Amino acid sequence: MVSPFQVYRSTRSSDKQTYSFEDVVIQGLASDGGLFVPPEIPQVSQEVMFGKWAKLSFQDLQFEIMRLYVPQDEIPDADLKDIIARSYATFRSSDVTPVAKNVTGDKENLHVLELFHGPTYAFKDVALQFLGNLFEYFLQRTNKDLPPEQRKKITVVGATSGDTGSASIYGLRGKKDVSVFILYPTGRISPLQEEQMTVVPDKNVQTLSVQGTFDKCQDIVKAIFGDKEFNSRHNVGAVNSINWARILSQMTYYFYAYFQATSGKAEKLKFIVPSGNFGDMLAGYYAKKMGLPVEKLVIATNENDILDRFLKSGLYERSDEVASTFSPAMDILVSSNFERLLWYLALENLADGDTLKAGQIVNDWFQQLKTKGKFQVEKVIVENALKDFASDRVSNEETLATIKRIYEVSQKPQHYILDPHTAVGVTAAERLISSEKDASTHYVSLSTAHPAKFADAVNQALSSFDTYSFERDVLPEDLRKLSTMEKKIKLVDSADLKLIESIIDEESAKMGL
Repeated sequence: MVSPFQVYRSTRSSDKQTYSFEDVVIQGLASDGGLFVPPEIPQVSQEVMFGKWAKLSFQDLQFEIMRLYVPQDEIPDADLKDIIARSYATFRSSDVTPVAKNVTGDKENLHVLELFHGPTYAFKDVALQFLGNLFEYFLQRTNKDLPPEQRKKITVVGATSGDTGSASIYGLRGKKDVSVFILYPTGRISPLQEEQMTVVPDKNVQTLSVQGTFDKCQDIVKAIFGDKEFNSRHNVGAVNSINWARILSQMTYYFYAYFQATSGKAEKLKFIVPSGNFGDMLAGYYAKKMGLPVEKLVIATNENDILDRFLKSGLYERSDEVASTFSPAMDILVSSNFERLLWYLALENLADGDTLKAGQIVNDWFQQLKTKGKFQVEKVIVENALKDFASDRVSNEETLATIKRIYEVSQKPQHYILDPHTAVGVTAAERLISSEKDASTHYVSLSTAHPAKFADAVNQALSSFDTYSFERDVLPEDLRKLSTMEKKIKLVDSADLKLIESIIDEESAKMGL
């Protein structure tokens, strides 16, 4: 029997239609433009959490969490364990997501959760290595014994502000019956990020460098999902953080980091998360709602601060122009995954718990965002959000200052180097530590990328130190080689839906897909 946590619905739907786990993974985005969510969140007892889960490896812990959301009749135990094992065999750390404890000394309890030990040195590998294997699993099962002309194929289309693109490509490269098209804004990602995406020679991969912003690229991807005629030809799949499987994959490291930081005990802990599209933070929300005793989830934004402004005012309003910062993966005007949180907040505010009414409310909000560029929620919605969340905004100058300060004062290890996104989170964490002065609380700041991916910002912060060398101290050998490799890029001079769809048609034909 399928549990209430193993069926899914759209955040914008006001009907009773539900979807299977395979449906939501393959489809990615609901046909009404909403995101898929489980209407109920499973509860895990403290006895299970600290009696069993706290002792598990990352892989075994992920199996326990995923089993709550994925029915056995869709993926049997042995198959799910195999998918998980293969997904994290590519990581450089046996812990997959290790915690650097007390980086500035024993008194402050500032820990850094290192999420950059996957093949592309970014947190998105945690989800996208798994998602790539999941796509392959479902397709192989569907296509078993079918002749080539009848095989089901997926065209993955994604937009990236930097790390999603390379992580998607490395998760899907060479996968049978899958083609991958990644859009990114020309000149708005780091050179190394571009190299990681464009040197991959696999036939099923194509990058599109688009004139415009990340939000324009993301809008085109959403429009592609809404184009029924295009979807009938290509069976479009999503790898952006709108795909539920990505959120599900990321829940594990909140539990695992909590157990690492507290040595498996139930102690006070706050997570600080550099936030752009809100997928990373949303995984923490699910972990908290499942019963992980997290005191607060702190949203750390850069100067593109739509989330910080919402929590202070209840107004969700996209800016007129995206600010270009040292943390470009967070240079986002509208946080796609925030819609999932809004659905739960709307549902929580309804006395009768009517999921259909919650879908209608969210749909109304996003219609206002589309037509007016903003919407205002009731005060009680913000008050409920603030029970779980706090927020802070960090400037460019503060980002560089934190990279420099942590390099100077860090002890475990000495001269610890942050990437600029991680520095946004650590800045917010240090402010919290300073204001609360509570030595009994653990503060875990998520490190979302390896510093080598953002050389300009790191060098600007640290070049004054005689002890510092980017080549020696930061740049891994496998990333050093990228600049010498042949690149495969298709330049697109306009962020135009029909133009990009025609390019995907043309390139798919060349791929034989």
